[in-house]
Amino acid sequence: MADQGKQAEIFELDNGSMHVKISNYGCTITSLSIPDKDGKLADVVLGFDSVDPYLQGAGSYYGCIVGRVANRIKNGKFTLNGVECSLPVNNPPNSLHGGLKGFDKQIWDVVAYKKNDTLSITFKYHSRDGEEGYPGDLSVTATYTLTSKTTMRLDMEALAENKATPVNLAQHTYWNLAGHNSGPVLDHHIQIWANHYTPVDENTVPTGEIVPVKGTPFDFTSEKRIGQDIDKVGMGYDHNYVLDCGDEKTGLKHAAKVREPLSKRVLDLWTSAPGMQFYTANYVNGVSGKGGAVYNKHAGLCLETQGFPNAINQPNFPSVVVEPGKKYQHSMLFEFSIA
Repeated sequence: MADQGKQAEIFELDNGSMHVKISNYGCTITSLSIPDKDGKLADVVLGFDSVDPYLQGAGSYYGCIVGRVANRIKNGKFTLNGVECSLPVNNPPNSLHGGLKGFDKQIWDVVAYKKNDTLSITFKYHSRDGEEGYPGDLSVTATYTLTSKTTMRLDMEALAENKATPVNLAQHTYWNLAGHNSGPVLDHHIQIWANHYTPVDENTVPTGEIVPVKGTPFDFTSEKRIGQDIDKVGMGYDHNYVLDCGDEKTGLKHAAKVREPLSKRVLDLWTSAPGMQFYTANYVNGVSGKGGAVYNKHAGLCLETQGFPNAINQPNFPSVVVEPGKKYQHSMLFEFSIA
């Protein structure tokens, strides 16, 4: 699957208290180790020990950046400026996360790798006109930066070079703050700064409605155990939340706060995106992960900040179209602490 002549590798960012491993294959976070209440390090990201399982498609989007358009596009079709575009239907009846060979299955170029002062790595990928059915050439960069002892920032940019195109990049890491090999995340607590969510049809595509979470199992406006109402939502959570009530800092909105009671690890997520897919690994089943761990249902949680799913076909959702010569920008801040 990999491009000829380019090698999939794993790079490290280590500031002494946080140790992150990231591959140029799909800009994938393969490992992120942080201390617990006793200073004990654990890797809190589901994944694999080497690049090979990623190349072989062993997990579903573990740790990667997905694109050109994250999430589902209904029936794999959209019309833009009078032209109908057909995409691979890789999640029938829909197109999911950019198609058969999305950005997560490409080897990106490493264009900067800073190992002093502020540690960071920048990846670049050029997506061709017509790739996976999408219009126009798109130049994409993603920079991971360790901004403090226990904070990581991700900045994603995409320049539409010659045609209007939908763009919606998402970071698809599966988190487990107790440690990647510690079983289901149902005892994690989460708060999501969203008064609304977008309900879905039987194929997990938003219906177009924007509905209050109040009085529903989707309400995480105050901190709640993930497992508390999960049996009321089918397989589990796999829904887009409308980030409409978080406080802001440095231009980013507070999207979610996840707390794991035993280790006392906390993850605060801040973003510039309008929505967040909260996904509880409903379809993970018997995946052989790092160090002999086996990942099963609800073994991790994803906090995929994003434009709304299927926005290209929903005029009332915020637009995900980037006009030629314009730039898409999406930043995320992962702030770890003990509480």
